[in-house]
Amino acid sequence: MSARTIDEHREAVATLLAPLFHGRAAETLHLSGSKLFTDPSRYGGRVLAADVAAPVSLPPFDNSQMDGYAVRAVDLAAATADTPVSLTVTGRINAGDAGSPLAAGEAAPIMTGAPIPAGADAVVPIEQADPPRFLAADAPRRTVTFVAPVTAGTFVRPTGSDVRAGENLLAAGTLLGPAQLGVLAGTGVTRVPVLRRIRVLLIATGHEIREPGDTLAPGQIYDSNSVILGQALRDAGCTVTISPCRSDDAADLLAILADAGETDLLVTVGGVSAGAREVVRDALAPLGVRFQHVLMQPGGPQGLGQIGRPGSTAGGNARSGGARDTAAQATLPVVSFPGNPVSALISFEVFLRPVLRRLAGLPRPDRELRRAPLAEPVESPAGKHQLRRGILRPDGALDLVGGPGSHLLHAYAAATALVHLPVGVGSVAAGTHVDYWSIDD
Repeated sequence: MSARTIDEHREAVATLLAPLFHGRAAETLHLSGSKLFTDPSRYGGRVLAADVAAPVSLPPFDNSQMDGYAVRAVDLAAATADTPVSLTVTGRINAGDAGSPLAAGEAAPIMTGAPIPAGADAVVPIEQADPPRFLAADAPRRTVTFVAPVTAGTFVRPTGSDVRAGENLLAAGTLLGPAQLGVLAGTGVTRVPVLRRIRVLLIATGHEIREPGDTLAPGQIYDSNSVILGQALRDAGCTVTISPCRSDDAADLLAILADAGETDLLVTVGGVSAGAREVVRDALAPLGVRFQHVLMQPGGPQGLGQIGRPGSTAGGNARSGGARDTAAQATLPVVSFPGNPVSALISFEVFLRPVLRRLAGLPRPDRELRRAPLAEPVESPAGKHQLRRGILRPDGALDLVGGPGSHLLHAYAAATALVHLPVGVGSVAAGTHVDYWSIDD
């Protein structure tokens, strides 16, 4: 079986997952401050599935933009420094108070955000009044003086000047960040339709892997892949169920699948090479998942296809390309990555992250391709697309971090860039401009 290029495998992954874009049901997200902070994971990165109309106007009433005096502009039309106008001070209007109507010749002390009283049409800031402070409730003087006219509407926030009731508040496809959640709360919206997250079953495999914190026997290692891919999938907008297979027996992996709940996508890590006990290949190749080499380093061994869903009648009629909607309901798409941690994470970055972010409706699904000069020379196998970890220096040059090895996870953790050395590139001199992805977001 011939090896694929990176672009060919990217296209195959996108084709496999294309049916997930169609007919995905929305779900209702209930909004309240208490829910948002008691279950924050449910609210991060959510995207509207439909337009939301404003149930009320914002602001819901004319209100003051300043601390000052609510007045009738006509009362101050003749005010000058030589001919000041004095108005009678009425009761103070605080934010949250209704206030009383304002008669001719009156000025009402008003706080920022308080409703403009009936009859008033402008606000004069307190520092432009005489005295430039609010009178005490028991002050003997009950007048305030003004030395300049004011235009109607000055420092008044009109009803609906932000959004009017019935107008489109937020459009379908909007990512719900702090401002969007805030405007929903500000208009009293308590529930919105959002895209249902893609449900991923993640199975890291290997007889040698153990949970961090366990005592390791000789030859055993801690399972970092469940953490690496689990977090990467969550960051891409997925709901993730993690079920490690600490066995090289295909029957054990198939037993995990048989117990799986509702799942849209199966992602496996490890067990895809040509060794004697490759559990993912042994379990899923007979069901139709295709395993082959991709011309990249690290991350050459890859698997892709569909299997019959547990309990379905689809059996092993799996395909590595797209599926009709009816077939998609009975089959489960599978993406299989190699087991070395750097290989797994780079495979995710190259093949799965952009598709999942598009599915989730998240912005910038593709890493931006940039160029910078190498700070040092590098060698790359000409027959493979090598992805090296690097750091962009303050002077704009790229320092490579660690070597090309797929086990150098600590070096990856220090990196801020993935440097691309495509097929056909061998020796690269210092100062040569190369492509890279920024990965420090």
